[in-house]
Amino acid sequence: MALLLCLVSLTAALAHGCLHCHSNFSKKFSFYRHHVNFKSWWVGDIPVSGALLTDWNDDTMKELHLAIPAKITREKLDQVATAVYQMMDQLYQGKMYFPGYFPNELRNIFREQVHLIQNAIIESIFQYETISCNNCTDSHVTCFGYNCE
Repeated sequence: MALLLCLVSLTAALAHGCLHCHSNFSKKFSFYRHHVNFKSWWVGDIPVSGALLTDWNDDTMKELHLAIPAKITREKLDQVATAVYQMMDQLYQGKMYFPGYFPNELRNIFREQVHLIQNAIIESIFQYETISCNNCTDSHVTCFGYNCE
């Protein structure tokens, strides 16, 4: 039983949330984390928003609640990343926000991102070339001689 709990914990620790596999993720989220101080004039928003951005990967995988392997096509990953980056960039274009607004908007973007990733993973189930959201490696489904691309 202890071994099972250890394996479950290890799997959860290795899990990430798909978006980190996108080539611009590190650059974009580094920018977002470093500029969070300029988005709210209420001191309490800064640590809350910083924590949301720092834990984005792990929290995404926790929220996905998948019963299937987390795999996504590169095309779907690009679509999700583009949508998330557009929402985040638009949020960061604004001036300073009133207390509570910025972290709430980050949570809304986060929830929308989880929804987009869930749909993209479901749509990628029968695709042969996907990316594993756990470790960002290419996954190729074995072809058994029918419906092969």
